[in-house]
Amino acid sequence: MIAAAILAMRLRANVPFAIAGCWVSNLLTHIPIWIAQEWLGDWMRETLGIKLLGFENLETELMGKLEVNVASFILGMFTSGILLVLAAYPLVHLFSKFMPHLLPVLKSRPVKMRKGEA
Repeated sequence: MIAAAILAMRLRANVPFAIAGCWVSNLLTHIPIWIAQEWLGDWMRETLGIKLLGFENLETELMGKLEVNVASFILGMFTSGILLVLAAYPLVHLFSKFMPHLLPVLKSRPVKMRKGEA
């Protein structure tokens, strides 16, 4: 993802789409991410006592082999998403502050003046 973001900045491409393309195309990362999300949800449910009514005893199989508690998965998914969004904003600003040479340079456009303006 980092390499895709840097390359997208250098080529003046859309950085969020480049990173999202990594998530969609890299199927090997889905399973570890799903396992981590369920683990986080399990930990939060056990430690903090959070309950998701209607999903408590609902379990399903992931990829035909892994049993997943749906309540833990949903809780872990939302929590990790919120934490990553909160972390991404300052990281992007720090990156642009300390590595401005990697950002695309916008050429300034001449300002057009209307008739009668001096």
